Amino acid sequence: MAKEPIAVIGIDLGKNSCSVAGLDMNGAVVLRRRMTRETLVAFASKLPACIVAMEACCGAHFLGRTFAAQGHTVRLMSPEYVQPYVKSQKTDDRDAEAIAEAATRPTMRLVTLKSEAQLDLQVLHRARERLVTARTRLINQLRAVLLERGVILPKRRAPLRHRLHELMAGELPISPRVMRLLQDLRDEWASLDDRIGAYDDELAAMTRENQQARQLATIPGIGVINATALLAAVGDGSAFAKGRDLAAWLGLTPRQHSTGGRTKLLGISKRGNKYLRTQLIHGARAALTHPRGSAHGYTNCSRGLTPTSWSSRSPPSWHALSGRCCVTVAPLNTKLLQ
Repeated sequence: MAKEPIAVIGIDLGKNSCSVAGLDMNGAVVLRRRMTRETLVAFASKLPACIVAMEACCGAHFLGRTFAAQGHTVRLMSPEYVQPYVKSQKTDDRDAEAIAEAATRPTMRLVTLKSEAQLDLQVLHRARERLVTARTRLINQLRAVLLERGVILPKRRAPLRHRLHELMAGELPISPRVMRLLQDLRDEWASLDDRIGAYDDELAAMTRENQQARQLATIPGIGVINATALLAAVGDGSAFAKGRDLAAWLGLTPRQHSTGGRTKLLGISKRGNKYLRTQLIHGARAALTHPRGSAHGYTNCSRGLTPTSWSSRSPPSWHALSGRCCVTVAPLNTKLLQ
C-alpha cells in the first residue's frame, strides 16, 4: 500500500530544534520527526505544495516567508487557539500534532504573515519603547531623590526639566555627592532624549515616504507614532473586514460573560497588541482635549466626552472612553485599504 502524501505539516518551533508532525488528507499522522531549522527548510523544499502550520511566535514569520517562497500555504495561529487541540500531557510531538490539527479547522483565526519591512518597523518601535521606559524610570528616580530632601518637582517632563535646571543652578540643601549624582542623571536624561528623538525622526521620515502612513497620520489622534505602529502590526488591514474587527483585535471592545440568554458586557477585553492599544488610547485622549470641531479634534465621536459637557454630570470612565476609541478605529481600515 502506497504511503499517503502529506497534506498538512505542523511545526512546533524551538530555538535550535523543531518537532514536525505530518497529516494526510484524512487527518491521520503519517510523519513524526525532530529536526533543526536548517534541516527543516531543506526538508520542506523537497515536499509537494502543502499547508505548513506554526504558532505565531519569534522566528515564525521568517520561516513562514521562506516556506511561502517554496510554494507552500503558510498558516500562523495564536498559541491560545492551538492549546485546546493538545491531547493528554504536553510534549513537543503532541504540540506539533495539535498545530497541524488546528490548522485544518475551517473556523480557525489565522495570523497574517508579516513582511520583513513590517518586522523592521516593529523592532524600531520596540527599541523606542525601551528607551521611553528607561527615561520614565530615570525621571521617577530623580523625583524620589529630591523628595527625600524636601524638594518637590512639578508634574510633566518639560516643567520638571526647567525646575531642575533652576534648582541645580542655585543652592540646593543636598550634599556634593548627591549633586554630582543629579548631574549624572540629568546628563543621562538628555542622552535618552537625543536617542528617542533620533527614532522619532526616523519614524517621521518613514511616514513621509509611505502613502498609507501619510493617510493614517491625517486621522485625529493618530500621528506619526500610531501610523507607523499600525502599519507594523496590521499591514494593509486586509485581514479585517471592518473597523470593529480591528477594534476587537486590539482589545477595545467589551468583554462578554453571557449565560442563560442574558447578555452581560464588562470592561474592554484588553486582548491583542498592548503597545498599539495604549498608543491609540493616548492618541484619543490627546484629540479629545481639543475643542469640538477644531482641526485636530473629534466632532460626533467626542459628543458627551468633552470637558464642557461634564458640568451637569460626572466625567465618563475610561471604559466609556475606550468604547468611543473603538468607534474611532473605524476609519483606519478605510485609510489602510485606499
